[in-house]
Amino acid sequence: MAEVIFMPRLSDTMVVGTVVKWQKKIGEKILEGDIIAEIETDKAIQELEAEYNSTLLYIGIKEGESAPVNSVLAILGSENEDISSLLKQKKINNNYKRIFISPLAKKLAFDKGILLDNIKGTGINGRIIKKDIERYIDNNLDDKKSSNEVNHSNIRKIISKRLINSKIESPHYSLFIEVIMDNLIKLRDSINEKKDLDKISFNDLIVKASALAIKENTKINSSWTEKSILYHNKINIGIAVALEDGLIVPVINQVDEKSLRQISFEIKEKVIKAKEKKIKSNELEGSTFTVSNLGMFGIDSFTSIINQPNSCILSVGSIKKKPIINNDKIVIGHTTKFTLTCDHRIIDGAVGSDYLKSLKHLLQEPLNIMI
Repeated sequence: MAEVIFMPRLSDTMVVGTVVKWQKKIGEKILEGDIIAEIETDKAIQELEAEYNSTLLYIGIKEGESAPVNSVLAILGSENEDISSLLKQKKINNNYKRIFISPLAKKLAFDKGILLDNIKGTGINGRIIKKDIERYIDNNLDDKKSSNEVNHSNIRKIISKRLINSKIESPHYSLFIEVIMDNLIKLRDSINEKKDLDKISFNDLIVKASALAIKENTKINSSWTEKSILYHNKINIGIAVALEDGLIVPVINQVDEKSLRQISFEIKEKVIKAKEKKIKSNELEGSTFTVSNLGMFGIDSFTSIINQPNSCILSVGSIKKKPIINNDKIVIGHTTKFTLTCDHRIIDGAVGSDYLKSLKHLLQEPLNIMI
């Protein structure tokens, strides 16, 4: 019997999916474990795997098209099986507006910030082609707009919803601290003298230190629920990564139990996968604390919105060379400003302050990070 395959929910926040590529054609045989298609969610591009041997009989969503979760994606069955009654029964014409457009036209429209709803396609079956976009541009040259309108991406919609919910649901407050970084700089230079090994970044050291500070202040590693406070036994650090169309937070599990080089490798690997949209949904779940580092972008200090269900997020500024007081003498040193934003329902000011004291000690006496 033929089976209708629906657009799967590939992440906990997925509402709409986009078919990036079909790996099989209609009439082609499929073996269990074969990749049928690549689906873009709000977080990443995921592979849709076949669960049994079959033949691809029908494609409901073409490459480049988007559709809500549970829309008809495809029909699988036996070779040459008659699915005409199934098509009528399932009412395959999904209840969403499809836009048929060529890849070249889609790119041109995106680059120019043109809403496709305004374009009438002249290609086969009303498909929008490059000439339609160019004609629209020519006809609107005299219309001097002060801005361009670009549709929200799936990831941008999810970010918006999550940040608003976080701000509304959890009472945010922030604690600020400045840390002398000279000893950490010396440690990093010493580690990176070994030319045959990958370089360790300041962010790697800060992530490890943040986990060790949590180990000394376990109340930080918590989440709020309607009935209780969850205190997590594992320290899983989310790393905020900026993408072209939004923000994504890969998770490094059990950071306190891993070596610095292992942490560094995992961060590099997951950042690359996130930027290439190849990261899996389970690699974005389960964080208990988040680190957001904009120091590499030249930002002195900033505050962040809590990545729920975490109770805290650590914001890391840039390393600045400046005069500092050491043993009652003014010397030239390097400092970084850290901001801990907390959910006041769980984390009181004293608890957050104790955490920052532990973090400061670890960063200023960084040999403890290597233990």
